[in-house]
Amino acid sequence: MGATGLRARRGGACPGSVRPGMRWWSAVLGLLLLRLGLHALRGFISTGTVRSVKAAVCRSSYGRFHLGDEYGRRYSSFPTGLRQEMREMARGMFHFGYDNYMRYAFPEDELNPILCRGRGPDTGNPSNLNINDVLGNYSLTLIDALDTLAVMGNVSEFRRAVRLVIDTVTFDKDSTVQVFEANIRILGSLLSAHIILTDAKQPFGNMTIIGYDDELLHMAHDLAVRLLPAFENTRTGMPYPRVNLQKGVPPNSLNETCTAGAGSLLVEFGILSRLLGDSTFEWVARRAVQALWGLRNNNTGLLGNVVDIQTGQWVGRQSGVGAGLDSFFEYLLKSYILFGEEEDLHMFNEAYRSIQSHLRRGRESCNEGEGDPPLYVNVNMFNGQIMNTWIDSLQAFFPGLQVLKGDIEDAICLHAFYYAIWKRYGALPERYNWQLQAPDISFYPLRPELVESTYLLYQATKNPFYLHVGMDILLSLEKHAKAECGYATLHHVVDKSQEDRMESFFLSETCKYLFLVSAERLHP
Repeated sequence: MGATGLRARRGGACPGSVRPGMRWWSAVLGLLLLRLGLHALRGFISTGTVRSVKAAVCRSSYGRFHLGDEYGRRYSSFPTGLRQEMREMARGMFHFGYDNYMRYAFPEDELNPILCRGRGPDTGNPSNLNINDVLGNYSLTLIDALDTLAVMGNVSEFRRAVRLVIDTVTFDKDSTVQVFEANIRILGSLLSAHIILTDAKQPFGNMTIIGYDDELLHMAHDLAVRLLPAFENTRTGMPYPRVNLQKGVPPNSLNETCTAGAGSLLVEFGILSRLLGDSTFEWVARRAVQALWGLRNNNTGLLGNVVDIQTGQWVGRQSGVGAGLDSFFEYLLKSYILFGEEEDLHMFNEAYRSIQSHLRRGRESCNEGEGDPPLYVNVNMFNGQIMNTWIDSLQAFFPGLQVLKGDIEDAICLHAFYYAIWKRYGALPERYNWQLQAPDISFYPLRPELVESTYLLYQATKNPFYLHVGMDILLSLEKHAKAECGYATLHHVVDKSQEDRMESFFLSETCKYLFLVSAERLHP
């Protein structure tokens, strides 16, 4: 996702936090499977809606893009043998990147897939936030890949990797990291792996480890305690964007943070609170969400993308469903799915209505009527006027969220728009100008959002078109992103030049969703 991807967790009961009749363990495992793309969506989707849109893959155009009858003819089936081949290709893609990370880069945070070297924080240039926000000198790629190992059924390597994390990783580091990134990549990964280890049903095969004594949970607790100073000494309750894992909030820290960064902590912190029986973590995360919610514009109901955590004033007035805001909406709905708090569902539904009213452009119906199919644009939060003519690749998560909402028709149409861009370039540019029909920012860091939405749409519709989409994405990555010892960021989606970086989410999310798209059953 955003957002980026959610991690899931289990925990002890918290009075009043779960819907009546919902067993806590079932709720937690359900969100874990949601984060892994394995949960059942039927409760959110009416069968009539599925039937009405199952065959429709947006029979219309947006500019020069066209997804029409040709796709109905070519993509109406997907042979079983090809599906098995796709699954093994996705498994092989993951292991090529993972094995080479372990060979050339571990215990550093990332693999440089062209020069086959490890990468850690840029200690010589603390202002290099593109690197230092993410890399904390804590074997990021290994931790982030734990649940993918389990989903793919690699029992021996999952157990070995868990032991390596327990034996070699510490968070007592003089590293300044972004709270949001440490939460979604590290805290969430530790909790996911802990759930997999302790789940009585063991849906991915027997991943249990003899002698496991909740070490990953203790590590998650240690990390979360080191993130808590971000919430201290702010007038609004919204966290500072960065903390030093040893020293707390840096003295020169900015007071500005993006909406997604401040409002996308509730799932991980909420689960940790329930696991530990300590409400502190969920309380601070929920307080931040409520603070942001109170800053919506009274007329439009929209939020901006950058806020001052001390004054509560909007610094960035752009409202959209991409970078800076994406996972805020995602976490509202997924927090409700997990915790059953009606407040979370109310906030999501209100936010979704405002999005539909002010951000959605195009004809009312995806498949009927005059004009272009739906598109979600970036607008001024105060008046709903368009601020620019680009969308970003993170927005490709939104069709998947619409699936969970039950808005299948719009999900199908919006997904088709992003897939059309992928078909043109063999990747998604970081920003695409929908008016000029050309990239504004041309790199592609192997993001998972389009693959995740593809998987969720396949689960909702069972339309084989989405299996073809998954195969197309997989083949494109294999052709254009494969490097000497991993998969490399595309520097430019047109000329396919590469950058020497493989972000951890490629293994933890992109490869996993490609694998799951082709999976015919839960157990690998």
